[in-house]
Amino acid sequence: MGEGKISIAEGLAMLLLLSTVQATFCPPCSCDPLRESWDWAVNCSSRQLKEMPPLIPNIKILRLQNNHLTTILPGALDNLTKLKEVDFSNNPWHCDCSILYLKMWLEDFDKASLAKVTCTTPAAVQMRPLSQLTGNELEGCRKPLPIKCLDFFWRDFALIFVAIIALILACCILQYSKKLASQAARKLHPSEIPLLRVHDLENQKSK
Repeated sequence: MGEGKISIAEGLAMLLLLSTVQATFCPPCSCDPLRESWDWAVNCSSRQLKEMPPLIPNIKILRLQNNHLTTILPGALDNLTKLKEVDFSNNPWHCDCSILYLKMWLEDFDKASLAKVTCTTPAAVQMRPLSQLTGNELEGCRKPLPIKCLDFFWRDFALIFVAIIALILACCILQYSKKLASQAARKLHPSEIPLLRVHDLENQKSK
């Protein structure tokens, strides 16, 4: 008899707990328990929601279409480990870097659900499916070159600079060598004139 009373008490406590959970977790959504499980189907569609409502882990079906959601905060979906079906379509998604969490989460969860998410803003990606956008196309996600790339840039710049200096020095040396050659030619030319004159005089005497 005592065991029967404990069992009834536990059952009442469990029902009270379930009713309390439903009361705190469902509004403004509608919640339906799934048969033969402790999981829930949560319908939050067409509720004018601007942000995600509080959710508990044992949700198996989640519908959030036809609302005013623009982004999902990082980590908001991480505790939904039992989720099997989700719908985020027909929301005015703002596809900047803050939407990257939702994109990556849906890529892991269900690519078909990701294909239904369409960007509304900014204008550059309006009406484009989120699934077709890369991280660089999401506003605010572009990052500066990594330090290693900058190191390669400065190394290449230094090599180019050294090559230019070497080319300038080579040109200067070439010009200087031409100048020396020209001066040497000028010094040799006057010394040849007297020899020519002597040669001419000898030719005249022989005649």
